Amino acid sequence: MPTLVTGLLWLSVVGCGLLAGLYFAFSVFIMTALGRIDQAAGIAAMNAINKVIVQSLFLPIFLGSTLTCLALAILAPFRWDEPGAAMWLAGGALYVVGMFVVTMVFNVPLNNALAAVQPASGEAATIWARYLTDWTWWNHVRTIASTLAFVLFIAAIAMR
Repeated sequence: MPTLVTGLLWLSVVGCGLLAGLYFAFSVFIMTALGRIDQAAGIAAMNAINKVIVQSLFLPIFLGSTLTCLALAILAPFRWDEPGAAMWLAGGALYVVGMFVVTMVFNVPLNNALAAVQPASGEAATIWARYLTDWTWWNHVRTIASTLAFVLFIAAIAMR
């Protein structure tokens, strides 16, 4: 079982780190850049990103890291005597809720609403303004959750 936990920790570190970096880029400069260009071009670019991202290596990393983090959170109470178990629980729960649940409950519906409008329409202006603030705010949450989970898992590995 220690080998299983170690493997799950390493897989989680890689997944959390990759997604923390991706979300960081969106929070720090990508969304700002998209907000500075013409509305129709910004919407078209974001819709293209949203379409391509789910057809890329992102999706298996997104789903796989969610599963490894969930497994660590579930295993932790049963392995409480092992070094770092509290960190597996905290990191796993933080990642699943702060990254996966936030994505599914907030970011994906905003993506779907953006995809449903004509980029140059008046209706799109309202949706785009809301998207830039709301989507980015929830992306900040995902960035922080992924980064904190990454740090917790690194600390748990160091304790092993």
